Amino acid sequence: MKPNPTPWLALALMAILALTRWPGLMPPNFSAAYALMFCAGVYLPGGRGWWVPMGAMALGDIGLSIYYSQVVGIPWHWYPLLNYVAYGFLILLGRRFRPDTRWFRLLRGGIAGAFLFYLVTNTLSWLLNPFHNPEYTPDWPGWWTALTQGTAGHPPTWEFLCNTLLSGGLFTGLFAGAMKLADHLESKAEKEASEAAVTGSDEPAPEPEPEETPA
Repeated sequence: MKPNPTPWLALALMAILALTRWPGLMPPNFSAAYALMFCAGVYLPGGRGWWVPMGAMALGDIGLSIYYSQVVGIPWHWYPLLNYVAYGFLILLGRRFRPDTRWFRLLRGGIAGAFLFYLVTNTLSWLLNPFHNPEYTPDWPGWWTALTQGTAGHPPTWEFLCNTLLSGGLFTGLFAGAMKLADHLESKAEKEASEAAVTGSDEPAPEPEPEETPA
């Protein structure tokens, strides 16, 4: 039976996503966003697999933009919109998996999705170079620099890759495990209800009591 996401699971995932995106709370690139996009592709059919995760991310980005512009004083930039291209790839990757796929395979898929996000976003950052970084020269060494070292004054991008892979695997494993558990409990409850119905139908109906005749 194909598992259906329950409301409490969706709310829990949204809460985890909001927590991991809180400014300064998690290491750079350590987020539940990669698992959210991948698992949405796996478990949410049709258009819901697109607008639910994308809507959640958009609301979070709006809130973060307000915070950074009004509190920190950093003006809004269009660069984060490039992430949505990578999110689309993660959802498409999730579409290649069935909800009843084994947990370890889903875990590998989530890690692969996190690596795909890193590859796409860093490649777009090198290709478009929105901040005009001199390290991102328009050649293969410049692309390799974007994937491994990044720009001066910031930690090397390979550290971001480690955090991306760790968080992608961690949150994919947690969410997929919760879905497996919910499906198991639902199947168990349905089985018990079915067995109870069969047992009840096998019991002989009680014989009617004889009517008393007047003396």
